[in-house]
Amino acid sequence: MNSHHILQRRIATPLGPLTAARSAAGLSGLWFDGQKHHPGPLGVPDDDGRDAVLSATAAALTAYFSGKPFKLPPLDPAGTAFQREVWQALLQIEPGASDTYGHLAERLGRAQAARALGAAVGRNPISVLIPCHRVVGADGSLTGYAGGLERKKALLSLEGATA
Repeated sequence: MNSHHILQRRIATPLGPLTAARSAAGLSGLWFDGQKHHPGPLGVPDDDGRDAVLSATAAALTAYFSGKPFKLPPLDPAGTAFQREVWQALLQIEPGASDTYGHLAERLGRAQAARALGAAVGRNPISVLIPCHRVVGADGSLTGYAGGLERKKALLSLEGATA
């Protein structure tokens, strides 16, 4: 999986540092330290601060954590066709809103695949910007965030979500 990444940058956030990685096509990873499914050392060069995709990622995160609108950098997460479909659906959940695993599975026409969908949500390689933190349990409970439930709660609170 690391061969997909070609450059990386560390980005400070109020919830801890993130490692951002890019591929030839766009942002390919964004992980908190210690996050579940973090790929570990990427073995790719550090950005010198001039890469357009990583600079756009840092600007998007700064705006996000300041509660301001932002433009997503080009995204290029590596995954199966199903995972990519799920991650694309996550982008449709507006800030301040949440959705359930079951409802998201129904929206994708895969009502029987809620567990598989949950696994795909958990494998999202672009934390925060592909908003997997907006997916909650059927009863509205905060479940399953690879970056930790405290971060999930903080991200939802920042967005003004009621879940």
